Amino acid sequence: MTAEPPSLREQFRSQRVFPDGMPEFDPDGAPADPVTLFLRWLEAARHDAVPAPHTMTLATADDRGNPSSRVLICKDVDSEGRWYFASGAASGKGRDLAVNPRAALSFWWPQQGRQIRIRGAASPADRQASAADFLARPPASRAEALIGHQSEPLGDRAELDRAFRQALDRVNADPALVAPGWTLYALTADEAEFWQGDLDRRHVRLRYRRAGSGSGSGWARQLLWP
Repeated sequence: MTAEPPSLREQFRSQRVFPDGMPEFDPDGAPADPVTLFLRWLEAARHDAVPAPHTMTLATADDRGNPSSRVLICKDVDSEGRWYFASGAASGKGRDLAVNPRAALSFWWPQQGRQIRIRGAASPADRQASAADFLARPPASRAEALIGHQSEPLGDRAELDRAFRQALDRVNADPALVAPGWTLYALTADEAEFWQGDLDRRHVRLRYRRAGSGSGSGWARQLLWP
């Protein structure tokens, strides 16, 4: 008699969540601001060869409160507590942010059992900064952005291939060409949480909140229950 295969629930429960040898995190020794701690954790992730540690999940919501999330690249972080990412203004995320600038970011580095969650308002950078970001992209990425139509229905792959070849020809013919609507966004954090996993589930959570309004405000720190 053949044994029944394990259910999906059983398979999920059998998966290991945390690795051995996770780094320690002493919140008493944490810096006064979240940017400094973020950069420390990012460097530790790079040192431990965490794949693509600059990828993050961006969550937005439209004017009716319908949420969306997607993984994209963090372009930069500055000392004022702004996290940068880029997209076309006509994309789903661009349309969401136009009507509701409140957004959330999350980084997850499973090899270290570390998670960083950031919330704040996103606003577009100036046109010069957005253009510079676009021109720093590889030619294929610029061509993809020039096509537009992100998230719109696609008839078939051949249609995409034709549009991509035409867009790449435009990029090669004019290396200074910038896609209309390409936007660099800056999410100014008003809250950032650093989460360090623990094998005994005694996870460490440290939250930073701005002590006042504006990017120049200081930060208040608070431990949270796991």
